[in-house]
Amino acid sequence: MGPSGAPARVDSLIVLDTDVLIDVSRNVAEAVAALQRITDEDEPAITIITQMELLVGCRNQWELRVLDAFLQRFQVLKLSEPISEKAVELLHRYRLTHGLLMADSLIAASVLLHELPFLSKNQKHYRFIEGLRLLPYPSARL
Repeated sequence: MGPSGAPARVDSLIVLDTDVLIDVSRNVAEAVAALQRITDEDEPAITIITQMELLVGCRNQWELRVLDAFLQRFQVLKLSEPISEKAVELLHRYRLTHGLLMADSLIAASVLLHELPFLSKNQKHYRFIEGLRLLPYPSARL
């Protein structure tokens, strides 16, 4: 389901990384423009890992309410057993060679298994992952 409750077209989703949304919250022009381009053409999505990372960053109830309202516009990709297994596989493959972190492996596994394009400001965290459709930042389309 999309944020409005209507079924989302999977082919129209673009997954955004936590760093992009943090920059949107800070009103960084390139992040705001990238999000605008996505919402003009496609439906923005995030993983539940990104949702949790943003929740952890809230310092008070007001920020939590603002975040909850902001996140209503995104489809949230939940974790599943196949995503967990893929994340472990990614850690086995890339942790020692590229420094892949646990949260990034879960986000990448979610994106890979849903076969969706992914936008991250931290390209170096993901560019080595085979099969990941990493969009160039700040552009929202390849």
